[in-house]
Parts: sequence; C-alpha cells; structure tokens
Amino acid sequence: MSSIDQKILVTGASKGIGLAIAKELLREDFNVALHYNTGHEEVEQLTSMHMNCASFQADLEDPSNVITLMDSCIEDFKRLDTIVLNAGVFLPHPIEEAVGNWYSIWKKTIDINLNSIGLITKIALEHFIKNGQGRLIYIGSRAAFRGETSSYLAYAASKGGLTSLARSVARSFGKYNIKSFVIAPGFTKTAMAEAFINTNGEEELLKELALNELTTPEDIAPLVKLICSGQLDHATGTTIDINGGSYIH
Repeated sequence: MSSIDQKILVTGASKGIGLAIAKELLREDFNVALHYNTGHEEVEQLTSMHMNCASFQADLEDPSNVITLMDSCIEDFKRLDTIVLNAGVFLPHPIEEAVGNWYSIWKKTIDINLNSIGLITKIALEHFIKNGQGRLIYIGSRAAFRGETSSYLAYAASKGGLTSLARSVARSFGKYNIKSFVIAPGFTKTAMAEAFINTNGEEELLKELALNELTTPEDIAPLVKLICSGQLDHATGTTIDINGGSYIH
C-alpha cells in the first residue's frame, strides 16, 4: 500500500511529539486524522496547509468522547490503517499531597494515558479485523522499564500498562495481520516537560544521557513514519527505545 493510500490517526497531534509525527506523515503524503483536545491552533494550521488531513476534537478522559472520536474518524476516512496512540499527560502528584488530591491526579492520568488507549485499541481491533490489516503504534516511555521519580507514579504505571497491552495485541492478533509497536522515549524536550525542566534544570537531565542533547519530537517522528510504511512489520511486538542512551536494556 502506497503512502498516499494510507489513512492514519494520530492522537494528541496539536503539540509536542504528536505534532512532529503529524508533520512528518503529512510531508510524506499520508492521509492523517489529527486528534486534539484543547490546542487547536497548530491543527487548524495543518488542515489549512494540507488537503490530506482533517481534525477531530475529543477529551480522552471521557469514554464517550473516545468512542465518538473513533466513529467520526472511521466515518470520515472510511477506514484507518494505522493508529498512533500518542496523547497523554505528565502530571506530578507527590505523596505529600492530600490523599484526595493525590488520587484525583492518579485517576486522571490513568484515564487519559491508559483507559482511553484500551478503548481505542478495542475499537481499532474490531475495525482492523474487518479490514484485514492494521497497525497500532503506542508512544510509551522508558518509565515503564526503569521507573519514574516519586512525583510521577501514575505516569509510570500508565506507561507500564500501555507496554503490556501493546505486546499482548502483537501476540494475540498477528494472525489477523495486525501489528503492534511501542516507541519508548526518554525525557523529550516538549511543552509538557517544561515544568520538569524548569524545576530540575536541563543540565541535570543531560547528566543522565549518553549524548550531549535532549531528545526532541523530531528525533521520534521519522521512526513512526518508517513503521507506517510497513517496513518494520516483522518487528511487531517490539519496544524501540529513543532515550539518548539514558536507559539501555
């Protein structure tokens, strides 16, 4: 299948890693459904510049929004060939927080980072089985393997669940010509990470890396493009680390 025939949904496409992925795919003439929640400016700019994309708003914390998002994308694009599950939050909730506040952030993180992904995966699998093929690309994290700092327990837990889900999809649905991949970035220089950088300093983060600079969204996007092309299909079930050598396993 040529890129011009490929139809891809990217969640969280309005900023950071998702925006870089969307731009990379559009440069290669893939047809791209751009999901966003609140940040619509960049998405609107992309839809004004490219005929082969459309935007879809959804709050992934709300299951009804997730279902509507999938239904709308499938209705508008007629089919989806690949879904890039990128949207997520990185919210601190140190254990010094009152239990109610701590749990509300835990629940919000799990709802957005894992529960919505489980629901999208369920709907996608039914769609892919009907169409005879499909790919799921999960944007995970090194936190699933090395753990995270004490203020981000929910984030690490959500990415661990995502990784296990992706591997289970690869094992269970490969015979339906469905492939599943995890891309596990380390700390990536995005707006979502700004608070952490401002608190801890970029120099402290660089000490963890084997390289001399932080990973950027543009370091991740070409790998997504390669997976979408089908050239890595026999790596289904694989986790691909992009962390500047900060965690090697």
